[in-house]
Amino acid sequence: MRDYLIITDSTTDLPPQLAETMELNILPLAFVVGEDSYRNYLDERELPLKTFYQRLVAGESVSTSQISTSEYVEAFRAILEQGHDLIYLGLSSGLSATMESSFFARDQLLAEYPDAKLYCVDTLSASAGQGLLAYLAAQQKKAGLDIDSLYEWVEVHKHKLCHWFTVNDLMHLYRHGRCSGAAAFAGSLLHIQPVLHIDDEGRLIPMEKVRNAKKALEALVDKMAATVENPQEQEIFISHGDNPEGARYMEKLIRERWSVKDVIITCIGPVIGSHTSQGAVALFFLGSSR
Repeated sequence: MRDYLIITDSTTDLPPQLAETMELNILPLAFVVGEDSYRNYLDERELPLKTFYQRLVAGESVSTSQISTSEYVEAFRAILEQGHDLIYLGLSSGLSATMESSFFARDQLLAEYPDAKLYCVDTLSASAGQGLLAYLAAQQKKAGLDIDSLYEWVEVHKHKLCHWFTVNDLMHLYRHGRCSGAAAFAGSLLHIQPVLHIDDEGRLIPMEKVRNAKKALEALVDKMAATVENPQEQEIFISHGDNPEGARYMEKLIRERWSVKDVIITCIGPVIGSHTSQGAVALFFLGSSR
């Protein structure tokens, strides 16, 4: 049986040390701030996250681009040439077209390497939700699962990966087509924050509105209480957009309600952060359903 590698991309928003410890291979996505182009590396080697959020709040334009088919082919071929099989865990197709490019690359390379195994999984996830799924998959690999069994495991468990989050800037969501202009304007005046969810098809869905940031974080934890399974056995992931205070407050709420295995806090990177803006806080865990 050939060895295999787990590949994912920088939208996992994982702490770089954790990705390295779990032997995850990370493909960086590209983004542009103002007139400057960067690659989103987990170690922030090209642009520190603090600087990114400062420039975003200052009003500089930000755009992102998906990984191209040729980039996937290059990255995947390098692994196959080393004699490894691979499984790629990609950003939700409900949020980006990048998965489609990975499928094109997979089909091309399987024709060239008919004896290889190359799986591409649409995780239906984003940010540290995608990161949590990759982290758990790496644990399964370390426990001895072969690539076929891991593929089946991921396809089942991605539907149990719960995503709940809130953002400070409704106007920013409006600019990215996530809410109406009237709702964004009224919400900004009234300091209303939305509670949002990524659904079974990997799409961003507004669920409810809460009057202030503290109540929004409490609402996220209430959502966790409704579906979480065996929290004492779970490592809960929290990501935030330059809002460590909000992340720590939510960690406090979680630890007050459950004796969870651990809580891992990480920062939302520039690709996802360009849409959620500064102040966002997100919660990820395994539940009975999304």
